[in-house]
Amino acid sequence: MTAQSVRWGILATGGIAAAFTGALVDLPDAEVVAVASRTEASAKGFAERFGIPRAYGDWASLAADEDVDVVYVATPHSAHRAAAGLCLEAGRDVLCEKAFTLNAREAGELVALARAHDRFLMEAMWMYCHPLVRRLKALVDDGAIGEIRTVQADFGLAGPFPPSHRLRDPAQGGGALLDLGVYPVSFAQLLLGEPSEVAARAVLSEEGVDLQTGAVLSFDSGALATVHCSLTGGTPVAASVTGSAGRIDVPDGFFFPERFVLHRDGRDPQEFTADPADGPRDTLRHEAGEVMRALRAGERESPLVPLDGSLAVMRTLDAVRERIGVRYPNEA
Repeated sequence: MTAQSVRWGILATGGIAAAFTGALVDLPDAEVVAVASRTEASAKGFAERFGIPRAYGDWASLAADEDVDVVYVATPHSAHRAAAGLCLEAGRDVLCEKAFTLNAREAGELVALARAHDRFLMEAMWMYCHPLVRRLKALVDDGAIGEIRTVQADFGLAGPFPPSHRLRDPAQGGGALLDLGVYPVSFAQLLLGEPSEVAARAVLSEEGVDLQTGAVLSFDSGALATVHCSLTGGTPVAASVTGSAGRIDVPDGFFFPERFVLHRDGRDPQEFTADPADGPRDTLRHEAGEVMRALRAGERESPLVPLDGSLAVMRTLDAVRERIGVRYPNEA
């Protein structure tokens, strides 16, 4: 890391890796210096696309590259434990895509590795870094709607996804829950913390992954959260937080919102909109910026995406999977 820029390595070359690298290219204090894939051809193609100077056909070479300050792990979540662990053990700081890992055990192992090697580690929960989501949380924390009674959130895609797709592949941690359901669960836990009880039902595919899942999360405060995810139907991707003195509605794209509306008893609705200066609503640059801010400050985790919060979300996802009967073949 230099005074001018943070040097990034990209591990994997899929769609989310391309989106994140595109965001980094737009940041003047970020420099993408290397990329790795399982094949040299894939890495070279990605490097040529984004003007990255070094391309590796294996993960270990990227992890060993001492010119890399931080590695962005963008593999399917079934490989997060192996990829992020390799980088942490080699002394690299890591931003790891969500879902953080396949399960809470693997997530705990990554956190332990990061702390043992004194490295920065953060789950790439970009929602938590979004300026409008941060504004919503601040309002709730300040008591704008009183005590939270309910949280509702959904994320569904219409598909259809064929059995060969990674979202249907148990070996890759397929199913709606870890890819999509992690957002509604993380939204609820951002506002309410970890639930004390979890109930869930799902429709499973022939391969044994969840095509759609609904869950009710209960909290010691008396609040309830209802969350839903689906690979079989496009949902509004909306969220609502109801309190004892009002409600906040996020009508579209709750994890990268363009606006939300605050309803308070006896007052006119108040709309909050994204600042155009923050860039496109779907930008990942706020997440990248938070990583670079933390690295420059010498922090080992982000206060916006704390590791204990990521572990709590993984425990909830584990509990949901236990109740719906989904287990992956590569889990111990």
